[in-house]
Amino acid sequence: MRGTDRGPGRRARRYAGVAAAAAIGLLATACSSGSHSTVSPAQSAAQASASAKAHAAALAAMLTITPANGSHDAVPSDGITVTAVKGKVTNVTVRTSGDPVSGRLAADGKSWHSTVPNLNVSQSYTVTATGTAPSGEKITKTSTFRTMTPALTFTTAIFEGYKQSYGVGMPIMLTFSQPITNKAAVERSLELTTSKPVIGAWYWDGDQHLYFRPRDYWPAYTEVTLTGHLNGVKAGKGLYGARNLTQTFEIGRSLIAVASTTTHKTQIYLNGKLAYQWPISTGRASLPTPDGTYLSVEKANPVRMIGGGPKGSAGYYDELVNYAVRFTYSGDYYHSAPWSVVNQGTSNVSHGCVNLPPAAAQTYYDMSIPGDPITVTASTAAGRWDDGWTQWFLSWSAYLKGSATGEAVQAGPQGSTFVSPSSLPASTASAPLGTSALGNFYAGTSNLG
Repeated sequence: MRGTDRGPGRRARRYAGVAAAAAIGLLATACSSGSHSTVSPAQSAAQASASAKAHAAALAAMLTITPANGSHDAVPSDGITVTAVKGKVTNVTVRTSGDPVSGRLAADGKSWHSTVPNLNVSQSYTVTATGTAPSGEKITKTSTFRTMTPALTFTTAIFEGYKQSYGVGMPIMLTFSQPITNKAAVERSLELTTSKPVIGAWYWDGDQHLYFRPRDYWPAYTEVTLTGHLNGVKAGKGLYGARNLTQTFEIGRSLIAVASTTTHKTQIYLNGKLAYQWPISTGRASLPTPDGTYLSVEKANPVRMIGGGPKGSAGYYDELVNYAVRFTYSGDYYHSAPWSVVNQGTSNVSHGCVNLPPAAAQTYYDMSIPGDPITVTASTAAGRWDDGWTQWFLSWSAYLKGSATGEAVQAGPQGSTFVSPSSLPASTASAPLGTSALGNFYAGTSNLG
């Protein structure tokens, strides 16, 4: 009989078969496991979206916007800047309910900066910048921020009325509701547009009054627009402008009066030509009419004039005076004086005013508007600064010293720029028709000849 082989060889073969079967089982298990790990369409879309967002974020990081997104206390005077860390800036738009914001792209495309002097205070802005990456891909980035709300603000008033007409000597006169310490910044926020070329300068009379005066008298029939980009300008410690200011007015015909206290005559020049020469009587020796190139301030018919000393004294008067054009705050007028006609042309008998024959006074009154130059010469009394609109007391060089920037202003139909006074062409204007005479407010000399 053949016996059953239970020796080592058979056991080895059986174990090999078991091992092979186990291997097949493992292979089957591995195949089954791989089939269950396949990514679903939703998972694949999510992964693609995340990858796209990461790529877009990487592109957006190539542009920076200042102020940053979410800022709540941006400084208005800092403006808005977009910079390309990589690639280039191609376009920037700014959305706001405040004043529009324009800007300028650098020639190399590496940056963009707002060109308005200041952003508005307490205002929201959304900046959208586009650019191109070094790879040529388009970049888009957005920043939404809000400017600071200052604790202290100022407002600005202008004397000139809308579309009103003024004389060729008229200064632009601004008054601020708070004292200004950062005067240069305020000056630089002011822009002039004039229908004819004009050279002038700003002058600070204290901390709350700012005047613009041309170097020479305004060209007749000039339209003037002042645009004050004052909202957001920093005018002092913690002090910011709250509103912009815009006003348009007109310079009318040229009407210039010159009165001599020694010849007792006044010349009236209309549009550069001598239109009238009238006899006058100016202030008596004890009450002389002061020297100076003034401007007509206001007129009324009649005006009640009271003065000459205490009531009841020999010199006291209380009169209604017709056709009165005021040129000093202290009470000097060109006016009708029928009571002194006999002295007009020969002697000075008034209380300080320029007395005119009634018909002449009415003629001048009818023509007069605020800002018409009025010059008094050869008096024994000097004029006083700020006794009326006395900006023309100052020479051009003296006037320039009142500017915080030390610069002149060149204005025209395209706006205005600040320039060095030394770069300007020399003035060709002469007194009394084109400008005021040097030292016109000093007493005792005939300044205009």
